[in-house]
Amino acid sequence: MKSLATSAMMTYNRLLKADLVAIDDIMLFPVQKEDAAGFFNLINTLHEKASLIITTNKAPTEWAKTLDDEVLVSTILDRLLYHCQVIKLSGQSYRMGNRKSIFDNDDMQPFGEDIPSERL
Repeated sequence: MKSLATSAMMTYNRLLKADLVAIDDIMLFPVQKEDAAGFFNLINTLHEKASLIITTNKAPTEWAKTLDDEVLVSTILDRLLYHCQVIKLSGQSYRMGNRKSIFDNDDMQPFGEDIPSERL
């Protein structure tokens, strides 16, 4: 367990020194109180020192449900939205659009048909 804590602290310290931090799919799942507080501390430390890229599928108004703390969400958003550019994307997901085309391809063989029968 000590090595895990040491590894996590090394990663955290490396994040604190970064010029750019990207966090993908934030607020996708409910967050425990201590993790939410840790996330706030990270954002609070980084918001004036590093550029942050945050991606999420949830509107900031939905974050309060995920973190179960409206005051904490308000404080986090205050840090994130200060001196920021918000880019809202809409339309079909790039991943899902390409995934669909993969399965619609008539040239694809069912799994295992390209393996010689003596190997099956």
